[in-house]
Amino acid sequence: MSEFYIGVMSGTSLDGVDIALCVFDEHKKVKLQHFDSFPFDIALKTDILKAINGCVALKEIGDIDDKLGQMYAKYIKDFIKTYSLNPQDIKAVGLHGQTVWHEPKSGFSMQLGNPNRVAYETGIAVVCDIRRMDMASGGQGAPFAPLFHKLMFDTPKTAVVNIGGMANITILGDKLLGFDTGCGNVLIDSWCQKYFDIPYDEDGKMAKSGEIDKVLLEVMLNDEYFKQDYPKSTGREYFNLAWVEEKLLRHSELVSESKTEMLKRVQHDKQLRLDILRTLTELTAMTIVNEAKKFDIESIILCGGGTKNSLLVERIGILFGKNVKLTSDYGVREDAIEAIMMSYFAYLRIRKQKAELKDVTGAKENLILGGLYEPN
Repeated sequence: MSEFYIGVMSGTSLDGVDIALCVFDEHKKVKLQHFDSFPFDIALKTDILKAINGCVALKEIGDIDDKLGQMYAKYIKDFIKTYSLNPQDIKAVGLHGQTVWHEPKSGFSMQLGNPNRVAYETGIAVVCDIRRMDMASGGQGAPFAPLFHKLMFDTPKTAVVNIGGMANITILGDKLLGFDTGCGNVLIDSWCQKYFDIPYDEDGKMAKSGEIDKVLLEVMLNDEYFKQDYPKSTGREYFNLAWVEEKLLRHSELVSESKTEMLKRVQHDKQLRLDILRTLTELTAMTIVNEAKKFDIESIILCGGGTKNSLLVERIGILFGKNVKLTSDYGVREDAIEAIMMSYFAYLRIRKQKAELKDVTGAKENLILGGLYEPN
């Protein structure tokens, strides 16, 4: 018998809330029925960025948590109304919540978005907090996408790469492997927001006007995260504008430029800012391909918001030198993957099935993941 689930995802890019309605058959096969993206509340986004930067009081964390819950509930109800759905037909909502901090070494990951509010206002059971049980068992708590990638694209010698705020890679084969390669869109978007007053580099158009700074790129590639072996995961608390600025300072030392001179040039030299944007784009492409080349793979399948950046996709193809495709080539839209994934984790939790992720995250065992919040 088929079952309907809703998946809700808002990633580290903070560029919107994705909602998917999916149907699962008795063989665990999933089909996307409907998908929509909703805008992120601007004021709430500002508050979340403050929280990520550690600049808020505990009370403000509580306020953000409930406001996110209200926003998620509203958008789910709007989604249900748009597609004339009956809430009673939906088994559960898989709600990722908004990550504000992810620190695997401390066994700590925080996703905000009050699930009680969502369950009460929608009248649908909510599955959330999917990461911390894995971390309790010694796992990274991320990435979880590999399990879903295997379900959707189980092709040998293939890597599936999701480019969101962070980028993660799944290696498909006899043993499932996956980890965060590092920054995805986050540094590109953050640079655009601060220095060009635009939310992101649409289709990579601005970066195409810049040149790669090879010295700066090498400084960035020498970061310790890129040298770590898997399992590994990261987030916005690590890869952010402060990270870029620290690398710029290191770059200025190598080219015998004072910190003051470098900062002044960044502020007043548009071409320099474009060159840095181009370099950040190359960084994302290179760190993805560098990790992919460590494995015996013949093709890469790309998904996530980063696929809308044609320069980034082009550079991954050139650097990899083999077959690079998009999930849409397999009938699955790139921007819906993570929302569909959340419906899958809700499906697993409701059925009390263990998520087979220990080889990916480094957890001691496979576990049932997520808390269940049921409406009265």
